[in-house]
Amino acid sequence: MNLPFFISKRIAKEASGSFSGIINRIAVVSIGVGLAVLILAFMVLYGFKKEIKDKIYSFSGHLIISKYTLSTSFEESSITVDDSLIRSLNIYPMISRFQPYAMKAALLKTEEEVQGVIIKGVDESFDTTGFQKHMVKGRFPNLSAEKYSTEVAMSKRVSNYLELGIGDEVLIYFVQNPPRFRRLQITGIYETGLEEFDEKIILGDLDLIRRINNWPDSLAGGIEVFLNDTDRLEEAADHLFHALDIDLYVDKVTDRYIQIFDWLNLLNRNVVVLLTIILFVSGTSIISILLILIMERTQMIGVLKSLGSPNKLIRQIFILNGIQLILRGLFWGNVIGLGLGLLQSYYKIIPLDAANYYMSHVPIQIDIPTIIGLNMLVLTLIGVTLLIPVAIISRIRPLKAIRFD
Repeated sequence: MNLPFFISKRIAKEASGSFSGIINRIAVVSIGVGLAVLILAFMVLYGFKKEIKDKIYSFSGHLIISKYTLSTSFEESSITVDDSLIRSLNIYPMISRFQPYAMKAALLKTEEEVQGVIIKGVDESFDTTGFQKHMVKGRFPNLSAEKYSTEVAMSKRVSNYLELGIGDEVLIYFVQNPPRFRRLQITGIYETGLEEFDEKIILGDLDLIRRINNWPDSLAGGIEVFLNDTDRLEEAADHLFHALDIDLYVDKVTDRYIQIFDWLNLLNRNVVVLLTIILFVSGTSIISILLILIMERTQMIGVLKSLGSPNKLIRQIFILNGIQLILRGLFWGNVIGLGLGLLQSYYKIIPLDAANYYMSHVPIQIDIPTIIGLNMLVLTLIGVTLLIPVAIISRIRPLKAIRFD
């Protein structure tokens, strides 16, 4: 029989209903609540970052290939989408898909209002299925017209400002010399919550932009490239930059929308600060608990020492007792954290103001490796803190301990 484990188990059993039992429950609650908060914090962080990135990737590829130019205009110089370029993209294993696009500045005019916009032309390779979650009314424009489609999808913000709805027609004036205009039909209204898109971007047919710019079918403003693994963004950008023609530039989405991605990176620091605080509080709590248990069991320590028990064996008794408390706290922390996370994920209990947080509810993404890592981190660090209070056991004198009351 493992004597330290047997004695620590008896101590825990006898503690129920006593003062030390209350202290034990406080320790379990402290560790459980701390772990639950950490799990929820990481699930919300990952969910929030995923939601924001998915919104950006709905409008922009992970990499954007365009003509190398010093101009800061929204309108790109044209590039030739020929067989050699398509072949270069198809043979690269990190690329999942790519799509041509073009942008053009324009003015939307109604009887009472005028609104400046950027029309983004896309073709049938655009991921309409992935974009569908942003549609609040109507449908995505039909891009399979014989010549070009005059159907467009605009943001809820722009449609509200111009007082337009599904099925309405609007005049669009293209900023060029000489100016041109077209009558467009609104078939869909989207909302992302991101000002970068909702304030100015409307989605239409790439062939419409080609017709306005007098481009043949082989030209486009650029190509948006989507990767299998966004963690290798830098590597893919560097490879494509050296593989493509010298007049083509490869822009990363993290550079194009650098303010948003820098803001997302700042969120990581907040979670690290929270992690540090919770680990400190939990570690301090378990140290205090063990010190109380040692003081309460001082006479027992004196008896064991008088019977010849080494300090190592007595330390093991209290370390095992502390580990039992930690494991119970971890169990309840996982139950509470995962339970609340699943409730929020399925039922959207906690809403958000979309105007301030870019989404209507608190997002949740469950990442099992992160949860396992948090459990191991809490177990390891708090387990190490157990060595601090048990160090005083070697200083306890058997005679004084037996007389201790």
